[in-house]
Amino acid sequence: MELLRFSTAGSVDDGKSTLIGRLLYDSKSIFEDQLEAVEAASKSRGNEEVNLALLTDGLRAEREQGITIDVAYRYFATPKRKFIIADTPGHIQYTRNMVTGASTADLSIILVDARHGVLEQTVRHSYISSLLGIPHIVVAINKMDLVDFSQEVYDKIVEDYRKMSETLHIKNVVFIPISAKDGDNVVNKSERTPWYKGKALLDYLETVPVGHKTVSDFFRFPVQYVIRPISEKFPDYRGYAGRVSGGIIRPGDRVRVLPSGLESTVKSIDFAGESLDEAYAPESVTIRLNDEIDISRGDTLVKADEKQPHVEQDVTLDVCWLNQTPAQIRKKYIIRQATFETQGMIRSINFRRNINTLEKEQNVSELAMNDIAEITIHTAQSLVFDAYDENKVTGSLIIIDPDTNETVGAGMIKYVE
Repeated sequence: MELLRFSTAGSVDDGKSTLIGRLLYDSKSIFEDQLEAVEAASKSRGNEEVNLALLTDGLRAEREQGITIDVAYRYFATPKRKFIIADTPGHIQYTRNMVTGASTADLSIILVDARHGVLEQTVRHSYISSLLGIPHIVVAINKMDLVDFSQEVYDKIVEDYRKMSETLHIKNVVFIPISAKDGDNVVNKSERTPWYKGKALLDYLETVPVGHKTVSDFFRFPVQYVIRPISEKFPDYRGYAGRVSGGIIRPGDRVRVLPSGLESTVKSIDFAGESLDEAYAPESVTIRLNDEIDISRGDTLVKADEKQPHVEQDVTLDVCWLNQTPAQIRKKYIIRQATFETQGMIRSINFRRNINTLEKEQNVSELAMNDIAEITIHTAQSLVFDAYDENKVTGSLIIIDPDTNETVGAGMIKYVE
């Protein structure tokens, strides 16, 4: 069966955890002992009904406060499809966790409280989902039971969200009115929204196309480790281990090592003591070459006769700043991209996106926590990269503070001629 990875996002108390609990409950994907534990926990908190949010709120602080802090992953399946859910936090200080949870998603569910409409976190999470290249966005307008299932309220939120999404160039948006608490339009269509002609949420999740392109058709192989076993059986063995991040490779193919530009041909492709006829993304293999050339961790193997990645020291990217310490121009950072690591600095902040007005703010000297901006960095050594919309592996990077070793920024590389 096909696998769909999706994340939930939105503002605090929009009902993300309750929605996932409802999906699991109504699709009969909860073990009996899990349900008994949630029922007992709900009673101990004085809830008359089962609090389905407790199915995903695993940390003690989450259960006590009724919020999501960490990313909670849940798995379930229906006869049509398997699912991996990432329940991400709504609080602004946990935006970095939302970025982590959504980074591998095929679809993002953005929850909106029908009473409050489109809020700042709604915009931020929608924008981040778009920057991450998530191809499908579902806007689940929740708590419709608290506005008497008003079509007027629903239509107003749809109109507001569409205006915002057009400004931010967010595409493939579907709107579904739901009540996660009561189950309306979650697994089954609700009689309380006769004016809504679309699918229930689960029906949509079971039928939305998956398998969107996350890696390019061109061969990319960031070298993770050079294997030189000391044994009598393999006295001259030299292999380059890593994960294929795009395309396909076969013995005999001519490859180029970047950034050095040296070339050779593939002698063999090894995996678990066997030789393979070919390897393709996302397989992890060891590649041996016919020539003794200098290759180290962080180098990238590509096919010599295919489209080449960019090899440059000045790189423009969209960045989500994730740390309380502001990003500063010309401050030194560690740049980690695929298996490569080097020093670098922010050469310029080209613009910062104002989440409230959606305007591009110019002449910005630093970025605060949760800011989203376009920046240009300069690295001590050249990066080998593709644009993020061509290859998510070679087109993304993280920025690390060398003093604290904290990840302070997540970047999606844009290529600007």
